[in-house]
Amino acid sequence: MPKVDVYDIKGKKVDTIDLKEEVFGIIPNEETVHTVLVNYLANQRQGTQSTKTRSEVSGGGKKPWRQKGTGRARQGSTRAPQWIKGGIALGPRPRSYTYKINKKEKRLAIKSMLSSKVAESELVVVDKLDLKEIKTKNMVNVLNNLKVEGKALILLPEKNENVQKSARNIEGIKTSLVNTINVYDLLKYTKLVVTVDTVKKLEEVYA
Repeated sequence: MPKVDVYDIKGKKVDTIDLKEEVFGIIPNEETVHTVLVNYLANQRQGTQSTKTRSEVSGGGKKPWRQKGTGRARQGSTRAPQWIKGGIALGPRPRSYTYKINKKEKRLAIKSMLSSKVAESELVVVDKLDLKEIKTKNMVNVLNNLKVEGKALILLPEKNENVQKSARNIEGIKTSLVNTINVYDLLKYTKLVVTVDTVKKLEEVYA
């Protein structure tokens, strides 16, 4: 059973917490993580790219020259694909790129990433994040006390306006909730900052 130290917002060690093996101590499944990541990125695509076919571009109603006798290839319209300013053949059209994958795969990918964070000592556990006011400077001080550098994801068990608004202007820092966690953010952000309540909620959801 993995064990990690718990710190307060001043950076002092206050406790040690045991993590559930089935959530934070499994062998990461890289193939599943990749599958879920590709699905997430595909589902983010807008699919609004579009090109005009020969029936949609302007002009080209008149046959450019007669069918026979000119010595040139027969043409029916100046807006056929082979003409400059003609329509596009087989170009992209608006479509949806979304597709579904099994819930078990998503759960396994999340647990794989959480276990990876623990194994690589990139999980920072705080006893609680109680900011009395919305102030970016206070959040910066907390992160400095915890020795969190570079990109970091702050994972909260529930909405906390003081924390979320205090962190939103800090470069490389993002806040998220347990019910909106995704593989992309866990891969993108090196450090994962969680509270004790966040750990308990993650274990409830993914155990």
